[in-house]
Amino acid sequence: MDNTRIITYIKDGVLADALYENGHLTELSLIQEGKTSLLGNVYVGKVKNIVKNIQAAFVEISDSTLCYLPLEDVKTPIYTRPKKQSRLAEGDELLVQVSREAVKTKAPSVTTNISLTGKYLVLTTGNGMIGYSSKLGAEEKERLRGLIQSFKLPPAGLIVRTNAAQAEPGELEKEYERLLCQYRFLTDQAVHRAVFSCVLKSRAAYLTSILGSRSEHLKDILTDDRELYEQIQSFLMEEMPSDAEKLRLYEDRMLPLKALYRMEKGLSEALSKKVWLKSGAYLIIEPTEALTVIDVNTGKYTGGKNKQDTVRRINQEAAKEITRQIRLRNLSGMILVDFVDMDGKEEPQRLLELMREQLKKDPLKASAVDMTALGLMEITRKKQKKTLLEQAKECGI
Repeated sequence: MDNTRIITYIKDGVLADALYENGHLTELSLIQEGKTSLLGNVYVGKVKNIVKNIQAAFVEISDSTLCYLPLEDVKTPIYTRPKKQSRLAEGDELLVQVSREAVKTKAPSVTTNISLTGKYLVLTTGNGMIGYSSKLGAEEKERLRGLIQSFKLPPAGLIVRTNAAQAEPGELEKEYERLLCQYRFLTDQAVHRAVFSCVLKSRAAYLTSILGSRSEHLKDILTDDRELYEQIQSFLMEEMPSDAEKLRLYEDRMLPLKALYRMEKGLSEALSKKVWLKSGAYLIIEPTEALTVIDVNTGKYTGGKNKQDTVRRINQEAAKEITRQIRLRNLSGMILVDFVDMDGKEEPQRLLELMREQLKKDPLKASAVDMTALGLMEITRKKQKKTLLEQAKECGI
């Protein structure tokens, strides 16, 4: 089951999108069948008001949906009507993209820096810079730089993703042309649409997650639903043809796909406050309104007579499991971790470095900031979607 993505229904009317890495459930998203997310959609929005003391504007994207727009983000906006003044003002109509879903009591966030995402490239309207994934090697960056120099870039930016490694020139060119067509549609046609129009709809969440997968690690894409199979097949042929052969329709009715991968048990464990570790130690994960608190406990662990060796083993095991749980539960914002107390200054620093290495595997921006004076580790993670717990509640689970 190494690096296998599975898409299947786990309950009537609920679609689950799960990612397994090396046999472990690493990511899980739930959505009600037929329900769509605003995330990634591009709208013709209207500035409702500007609040200078928080350096933000509130933009309507429909009669009932008001979104948060940081003013520092408004650098190269695409307006739908001519403007005499350069600054953003109340009543302005412009293109905005939803960058974060509504989370708890917070409104959705939007940006004027619109991103058009492909498997290899991301075309952005925010600036004219060309950036490269930090995970690309020096030789590969140089090869890609030579290829991209032949592209006729509009006044937009381009990000070269990790998946571009080893990509054939023809594949890059084809994807770039598709993204360029979307960009031209936005700048030439979408700007003439009526206010509150959704001018570009994002892909379904399960397609976006497939697109974001590392090709060399993606072994199988499985679904037991024929309609989903056909949708994914069409998507792969259009945008990821080299991965199309990885798609399979699971048809064994004697052993359902969700039972084969014990998905309901995995979901139940992912929603539980207590997480047992193999050593017998355990985690307590407590989400609050402002942050998430994770407590590491020695539990039933009895290995080793040396106290510091015992503490080190528990904390190291906990750090690896915490990074998995953060992704699995889609925890974001501020996360505080209370590890088992350590002696000296070297052990906390080693643990901090281990956590930073583990967080590099996270596709969302996440970082271990520091250890507080009270010995708590501070972790931050970009907010983008609802937590798994919130998704489950919406789906009635």
